[in-house]
Amino acid sequence: MKILMVCLGNICRSPMAHGIMEKKIREQNLDWEVDSAGTSGWHDGQRPDARAVKVSKNKGVDISDQISRKIRYEDIGNYDLILVMDVSNYQYVMELSTQAGTKANIQLIMNFRYPNRNMSVPDPYYDDKFEEAFDLLDETMDYVIKSLLKENYTINLLADYTRNQCK
Repeated sequence: MKILMVCLGNICRSPMAHGIMEKKIREQNLDWEVDSAGTSGWHDGQRPDARAVKVSKNKGVDISDQISRKIRYEDIGNYDLILVMDVSNYQYVMELSTQAGTKANIQLIMNFRYPNRNMSVPDPYYDDKFEEAFDLLDETMDYVIKSLLKENYTINLLADYTRNQCK
């Protein structure tokens, strides 16, 4: 299983999600890979926001070595699951998927915890609520892993609903 976490700048939410998922993968001895990217490319080559690094480290997750990058066409076909943090980024990745000519399994991450609500992970870059965003992502990753281990049927149902609601 290859998973890509996506947010706007790839310096806050997606790096935290990436780090949390990596830790949980190790703890459960899963043969999965995870990476993260942003839709904007504004921070390409930069490390995560210092506030995200600090909160993550305090929670036992080291994201300090991650490097921001923009999502690419080839990512669409290279990942089994692309988890996005909000509707705007979902729409961007869906459009990229169309341009790439590949149908990817693109999901709003919060639909794993709150099915069919299309909720966003609040962006802590603007309101400085990094701990709240981290905790929300940490709890949500348990739902993601449980769903992935259970079966892909749940994921496909979420994908169909999300595509219909986020047009």
